[in-house]
Amino acid sequence: MKGFKTIFSLFIMAISLTFCAMKQEFQTEFPQEIKSVFYQKEKNSAKSSGVYFYIELEKPLAKTVKLEKVYFHNQEAFLKGITSKDFTAYFSSSIAQQDLILHKDPSKEYGNKAPVIQKTKFHLKPNEAVLEYKKDHKTQFFKISNLIEKPLR
Repeated sequence: MKGFKTIFSLFIMAISLTFCAMKQEFQTEFPQEIKSVFYQKEKNSAKSSGVYFYIELEKPLAKTVKLEKVYFHNQEAFLKGITSKDFTAYFSSSIAQQDLILHKDPSKEYGNKAPVIQKTKFHLKPNEAVLEYKKDHKTQFFKISNLIEKPLR
């Protein structure tokens, strides 16, 4: 009985430590001053659309900081530098829907595929994004709130 209690307590402790390690910590401040962050929606055609995400910094990005990814609208995209102060990411989404076979006999619906549900890394509101960056070779996350949508010119 004593061995069971020891094994059980070690098991509970291992599981609780695992969940602590999986939680992402957000930084309260970004290492540089951000001038503006916004996004613009575009519609290419009836089958696809996308979102451009922009980050503008006050000063050029420091050598010790490297912008990696941005998480927005349950998607992630790599950031690309336009200049040393301006960065962009593009999120594409396909609107095309697959034809479903609907029939009163379920065996006739054999070819239908189940929807693919992607699990996101962060639970964000529609006007929030998470910026992933490396500072001194250590990955960190910064949550951006109150994003604004600007019309596409």
